[in-house]
Amino acid sequence: MSPSRGRRPGRPENSTGPDQRSQLLDVAVQQFSEHGISGTPLSRIAREARVTPALLHYYFGNKDQLVDAVVRERVLALMAPALQSVTQPSPGDGASHLLDRFVATVLETVSAAPWLPPLWVREVLTEGGLLREMLIREVAPRVTGAITEAIERDQRQGLLNPDIEPRLVPISVIGLTIFALATRSLWSRFPGNQDIDTATLIRHVRALLSSGLSGG
Repeated sequence: MSPSRGRRPGRPENSTGPDQRSQLLDVAVQQFSEHGISGTPLSRIAREARVTPALLHYYFGNKDQLVDAVVRERVLALMAPALQSVTQPSPGDGASHLLDRFVATVLETVSAAPWLPPLWVREVLTEGGLLREMLIREVAPRVTGAITEAIERDQRQGLLNPDIEPRLVPISVIGLTIFALATRSLWSRFPGNQDIDTATLIRHVRALLSSGLSGG
């Protein structure tokens, strides 16, 4: 029999186009978050998505290409607003305003994507994590550079606490935001913590940074 009209050679019969590709990426990020990238074979993703492995190979070729798609279309796309908040500041923005906006954007964005914090811990913070190089190459220079320069500029003008080490501020912010969300399932079980929501966390982190930066 000849191939169905409109179907490219090699395209599985049950393929439905961009929507299905997006759904496969959603399943992949969830599985990577739960089991790690190395611990998630394509067969697991196909099984969870209820498709054949051939469909994954059709859309992504191999696992490396799937991971690359997850990085570009899920991780970096999700973090784009947070990156823009520090790399494209409003005219006249000082370091405090820049950090205030960055913290709020990160916490709001990441809270809406519960798969990201555990993926971050598994693949960035853990030794041998497969996304470390992506962070160093794609994210760290843009974020750390912008924040460090803003801190140093305001310190020279006498606007910020001179004891603050500018190079450590991005690390502190990541600890107060992404790491805090990554450990949420733990600290939210502590007595009295059950009602701490994202808005409370944003307010808390902003207050900590504001007090520390001002030196008051």
